[in-house]
Amino acid sequence: MRKIYHIIIILIFPLIAQAQEIKCKAIVNANQIQGVDKKIFKTLEQSIETFINTRRWTGDSYENYEKIDVVVSLVLSGKIEGVEGGYTGNLSIQSTRPVFNSTYASPITNYVDNRVAIKYIQFQPLDFNDNRVSGSDALASNLPALLAYYTYIIIGLDYDSFAMKGGTSYFNKALNIVNNAPENKRISGWKANEGNNRNRYWLTDQLLNNRFANFRKAFYSYHRQGMDELTSNPATARTTINNVIQQLSVVNQENPSSILLQFFFNAKSDEIMDYITNAKPAEKQQLIPLLSQMNVQNAQKYFKLMKN
Repeated sequence: MRKIYHIIIILIFPLIAQAQEIKCKAIVNANQIQGVDKKIFKTLEQSIETFINTRRWTGDSYENYEKIDVVVSLVLSGKIEGVEGGYTGNLSIQSTRPVFNSTYASPITNYVDNRVAIKYIQFQPLDFNDNRVSGSDALASNLPALLAYYTYIIIGLDYDSFAMKGGTSYFNKALNIVNNAPENKRISGWKANEGNNRNRYWLTDQLLNNRFANFRKAFYSYHRQGMDELTSNPATARTTINNVIQQLSVVNQENPSSILLQFFFNAKSDEIMDYITNAKPAEKQQLIPLLSQMNVQNAQKYFKLMKN
């Protein structure tokens, strides 16, 4: 379990650098970018990995086996006219969490941000400061701001899965980035009026808003009292997960079309379908209509499970 609450007593020896929190693999796809040396994008991959993997994001100490596995995929689809090293594209973020008494890793994050505009010059370091998010060059600052933002979201969700509302401080760090994000006419996704209520602003708002407090309670129960107990106490774990699905349905009814529920099901739909496959007929009758209402794009897949 993550060492969320702990006391460190140092008697004699100075503090020794601990393993960082994230184990990130970065992939940059620039196949659509013409007239640019492709080595630049390999360097960018390395820069992203260095930025995420070597920075201290929390005050906790992580053992190697506790590191959060993350994959960051940056797809660059166009150049920004008149800006050297300026590109547009999308950013895909994936992370997983180990399940107790199992070799299975449960997906926590699987999200694509389609509003990406950055500036990258080869060998230019990715600089980020929580107290000066926007930097002196908005487009150059936007990439590290995006990476830091999603890293805090990932860590926050990871902590939420091990302790009730354990990730609040990291969601607040993400909120700080939103409130102080780089501003440029080509940059979007940080403001409330951009993206039809489905962007970084609203994701952070809903994670911290009391209207979604029951989502976070359900998120904790799903992982710590559900998934982590499926091997050792399957009957109780299944009851917990069934209750969580019903709790999430209430959240959805009170907050239809929220980005937070979409964010959850982007990561969890396949896992939940596997879970439902092994459910009793009565459970399927109860849960599948709820899941189909919450996760509309996969409704047909859920209803097919009714026949199995």
